[in-house]
Amino acid sequence: MRIAVTGSTGLIGSALVRSLLADGHEVVRLVRRRSRVGPQADGTVGVGWNPHLLQVDAAGLEGADAVVHLAGAGVGDRRWTQAYKREIRDSRVLGTETVAGALAKLKRPPAVLVSASAVGFYGQTGSLEIDEDSPAGDDFLARVCVEWEAAARPAADAGIRVVHPRTGLVLSAAGGAAGRMLPLFRLGLGGRLGSGGQYWSIIALADEVAALRFLIDRREMSGPVNLTGPAPVTNAELTEALGRVLGRPTALAVPSFALKAALGEMAVEVAGSHRVVPARLLAAGFRFRYPDVDSAVRAALED
Repeated sequence: MRIAVTGSTGLIGSALVRSLLADGHEVVRLVRRRSRVGPQADGTVGVGWNPHLLQVDAAGLEGADAVVHLAGAGVGDRRWTQAYKREIRDSRVLGTETVAGALAKLKRPPAVLVSASAVGFYGQTGSLEIDEDSPAGDDFLARVCVEWEAAARPAADAGIRVVHPRTGLVLSAAGGAAGRMLPLFRLGLGGRLGSGGQYWSIIALADEVAALRFLIDRREMSGPVNLTGPAPVTNAELTEALGRVLGRPTALAVPSFALKAALGEMAVEVAGSHRVVPARLLAAGFRFRYPDVDSAVRAALED
């Protein structure tokens, strides 16, 4: 297959591209730097785009069988100033509008657009178990996710199958939130955040990539699909698992007031709770390689 990927240098995108290339697929990367346009040393092909200007080299997307759209500013990369909140929103919504609009106008559009979303769609849900039938929340990230998913509508209106993988916390030593946490745990300086009772819907990076590929291949899958492991855990349970697997103490804790002082508004997300389950993935027959917290943590340490 010929598969186009945005966000191909991020944690998930990099792993997805490696997986696709290993199986002999042709990968087209949507890139912003001119130096990366055209054939690349790794066998991929770079196609230029600028999501903030709603620009993309649509000719480079002709003939693609599938598009996986993952690009977006990192939610945890910076403190949430008003300017950075706009960047979080615009990088997702404008990027999706750019991709979906371009695909809708192609002479040979792809069969499927896998357009990323996140479990933040549901807002803070406490200990309530959430699946794809649950409504949207009303906090900042939930509102962003609603706009993010809606921005793909032109592709769906053009007859392209659109899937929205709502991803949880991806566990990997290679990057992301877990990648920043692991060095502290290795030093014995890790501990629960806030009360530790908040649910985190985790997924191993390998399962995330496998699930994305599953969504590309399964023609009956469209709309929202939760990409989380089958067993959400509390922050305290994840902390204990990290200590258990690494053989390190985890007695330290970061109190809620310290989180708020350090992170500002983003502390609401860190200390918040999403108990999200992958109901549609499981119903479709997807099998997780790392379904429990211990196996997911061990997989993360091998990335």
